[in-house]
Amino acid sequence: MKINKLIAVGLTTFILGAGAFAQSSKNETSVESEYMSSMEDIVITEMANSDQRDNKLVALQYLEAAADKGNVSPDMVRALDLLSGEGISTQSRTKGRLANNYPDIRAKACDILGKIGTEEAAYVLTNVVKNDNEPWVLSRAIRALGEIGSNEDDKVTDTIAFISNRVEVLNPTSSLANEIVDAYEKLLPETKNKKPVIDSLTRIASDYRFVRPVRTKALELLRANSGASSEKKDN
Repeated sequence: MKINKLIAVGLTTFILGAGAFAQSSKNETSVESEYMSSMEDIVITEMANSDQRDNKLVALQYLEAAADKGNVSPDMVRALDLLSGEGISTQSRTKGRLANNYPDIRAKACDILGKIGTEEAAYVLTNVVKNDNEPWVLSRAIRALGEIGSNEDDKVTDTIAFISNRVEVLNPTSSLANEIVDAYEKLLPETKNKKPVIDSLTRIASDYRFVRPVRTKALELLRANSGASSEKKDN
């Protein structure tokens, strides 16, 4: 799956040039359009799978541009799934040492998934929250889930509440707790069983290892949802 830098640059130039030609041609056929999309998917997939960190960063640039344009293919989501697990679900070792622990790449992939905003993107982000151990990456994944706002069967809020409890025990950070509270605020209207969220907010509000603004925000959200822990959202 390796792509050396020369090939990567060549393919990049090809895509940009072909894309410009396609835009200038008023008579472009649907077959040509599909071909160009397929070629872009292939290049992005190869770059995401590359052992070269720089190639992964180039793939993220393409993926972010596609997300900004709202032109994301299933192959692109799969590439983001791979990149968001770089060094966690997908590991490369050299002499027994992990060689691809790239939290910055995982975090950026989470940002792009949040822009995409689909159920598939939310599913990938939920897996990141379950499996990652870097507070920085968890913060970005949880923020993206809050921005998407999808919470089918309370899977997202249940996952965040579980991870919130875990990090509070192992590695509590105010920045991550702040993202958790913000996500809860956005997701609570879509939550049927609010008890796990209420319990999580209660712990954050009373944990003096977190800075006062975070605890205050959690307390205010608790008050706004007072008595909601046993409520069920109407179908």
